Amino acid sequence: MDQIPVNTPYSKEPVSYSAQSSSMPSLSFAEPERPSLQYPMGEKRPDGPVPGTSSSSSASTIVNGEEGHDHNDLEQGENHDEKLKEHVDINDPNRPKLGIRQRMHHFTWAWFTLPMSTGGLSLLIFAQPHQFPGLRQIGLFVYIVNIVIFCLLTFGMLTRFFLHHGDFYKSLSHPREGFFFPTYFLSIATLITSTQRYAIPDGDTPLTWAIQTAFWGYVVITLILAIGQYSFVFATHNFGLQTMMPTWILPIFPIMLSGTIASVIADTQPEIHAIPIVIAGMSCQGLGLSVAILMYSHMVGRLMSAGLPNREHRPGLFMNVGPPAFTALAFIGMANGLPDTFDRELDGFIDVHLIRTFAIIGAIFLWALSLWWFGIAVVAVVSSPPKYFHLGWWAMVFPNTGFILATISIGKELGHETVLWITTAMSICLLLTYLFVLYSHIRAVVVQDIMYPGRDEDVEDH
Repeated sequence: MDQIPVNTPYSKEPVSYSAQSSSMPSLSFAEPERPSLQYPMGEKRPDGPVPGTSSSSSASTIVNGEEGHDHNDLEQGENHDEKLKEHVDINDPNRPKLGIRQRMHHFTWAWFTLPMSTGGLSLLIFAQPHQFPGLRQIGLFVYIVNIVIFCLLTFGMLTRFFLHHGDFYKSLSHPREGFFFPTYFLSIATLITSTQRYAIPDGDTPLTWAIQTAFWGYVVITLILAIGQYSFVFATHNFGLQTMMPTWILPIFPIMLSGTIASVIADTQPEIHAIPIVIAGMSCQGLGLSVAILMYSHMVGRLMSAGLPNREHRPGLFMNVGPPAFTALAFIGMANGLPDTFDRELDGFIDVHLIRTFAIIGAIFLWALSLWWFGIAVVAVVSSPPKYFHLGWWAMVFPNTGFILATISIGKELGHETVLWITTAMSICLLLTYLFVLYSHIRAVVVQDIMYPGRDEDVEDH
């Protein structure tokens, strides 16, 4: 019996009907070739879908030629569309290059870890215990550059949502990218604190009122974010313990930094306004630290049961350094922001001096927890360094900025010059880390290691 080729939408190869000994015809389908990734010996495979395979949402769309929300998203036309249908290894340096429109589809919220870290660097420069002529001017320059970066990234996100309709909701609801949405507000927090340090002159009443208004607005918005995003996650996602990552802490991070903002602006406010700001800041800081500690229990459980994360995401472990470090910094800052005449009962028993003493004790207590997490993260990264750049590398900068700032505050309160010189050395190391990550970030954009299907935070690969 002659074979009759029948084309189907499910295979590139024809389906053939042939006569068999059985009365029923048989169908034979060509098995499509699937890409595979090789891991080094002893390396744990990432939890969840593997990047570059058909189970990876973004990678599968490029293999099927369906990248974007419609066929017009491919700028090169039908020829480029056919090329993308063939096997694509996302880790192959010779993989197809994409146009800007298609790459903007993968411009994620995690990009705001860049201005978040740059703002932290400007604050660290201002707080240096050993200043030299021109250092504050360098800090001012970094502050201005950070404003420009933040505005450009905001424009970039709006461009993504304009070009790819539906991406806004998808970015917020995605089980991985959604957790980076709070980095937008963390960037705003660094802008508020840096503005107080560099742009608000002493005794300027209108600007003092403006920064106070910004603080209260930030508190309200980030409280809504903390409640709303976690409520959404609890209702729509179902995560296993083995998938736990430090990014789960991020939704509570912005409200926690309200305490850090309060520690910076309280001593510049009139006494009648300084006390409510400190109380609000302490409440927000307590909320953030409490939720972070709850998340720590899950993080330790994940590490004990499933081991360290895939090497590509181990820099994210530095996020655990942030909550206790920024809380230690806020404790000392808010205590010093109280009026010197503060005495709640007017009996001299619990006055501002006693509060400041306990603030130092609490700060040292929390600083030790940050040090422990810092050591865990360093060992994890050094033992298996990441090979490909991810925006999570910025976790090696911002949380460690809080750790160094807390160390500087403790050293100043104790009047220990050796500690202050150690913080100077730590600040130099952080600056070098910032420059290295910035270079890696720029290079990754140029060679399309990021903003590429399967290489960003819009795909589940851990």
